[in-house]
Amino acid sequence: MTCIAIANQKGGVGKTTSAINLATAMAATGMTVLLLDLDPQGNASTGLGITQAQRKRSSYDVLLGGATIDEAVVQSCVPRLEVVPATVDLSGAEIELIEYEARTHRLDRAFNQAVRRWDIVLIDCPPSLGLLTINAMVAADSLLVPLQCEFFALEGLSQLLSTVERIRNRFNPGLSILGVALTMFDRRNRLTEQVSTDVRAVLGRVVFETVIPRNVRLSEAPSHGLPALIYDHRCAGSEAYIALAREMIARLPKAAQAA
Repeated sequence: MTCIAIANQKGGVGKTTSAINLATAMAATGMTVLLLDLDPQGNASTGLGITQAQRKRSSYDVLLGGATIDEAVVQSCVPRLEVVPATVDLSGAEIELIEYEARTHRLDRAFNQAVRRWDIVLIDCPPSLGLLTINAMVAADSLLVPLQCEFFALEGLSQLLSTVERIRNRFNPGLSILGVALTMFDRRNRLTEQVSTDVRAVLGRVVFETVIPRNVRLSEAPSHGLPALIYDHRCAGSEAYIALAREMIARLPKAAQAA
């Protein structure tokens, strides 16, 4: 089971959109996929058609020990893609977790105790570097960083990378960076091109070749409770996520690719 955390402490970078559509694209290849929603806003759950009534058990319960991952799993509207949904209860989880021993390893322990196994687990992290995101990084094998093509992108990225290094040193030496995905790319904007060039100059091959364009259909799809790949699989955004999923799968360990 390969676990990938999707994280960036900056909001509005396309993190949840990436989580939903990459999970859908991977499920379409025949992989079994689990998307764990760790954002209190619960947008990944909503974007995959999970209603509030279906969220009887959530990632909050998993973290606090009120439910196992197996008990919290809900089937999404996509075949072979299941979800551990999020609720607003997660907003207070960071304060509650302070009282627990091994507070940074709650999610890792939950995965180790899970009976079921999936080929790929994606964790949609909140837009912060608090205990929720740290739990995701401790549990994950690798990290996917969606990066908006804007002026302050590199500044935020350096903070995230330093956090990753601290997690490696203290909790999870095996944590790697699977890649950086450039999002909200607008070829009409010269600044977008400049940011892309700068990021590639600094990080080299860590940056995926595929870029995710600004696309209206990507924005519309969640309001219908559908991934863009189902809402409009021919739009530019869907095609980009399919290409990005191919790149991601190619970077995974051979065992995960075979699965």
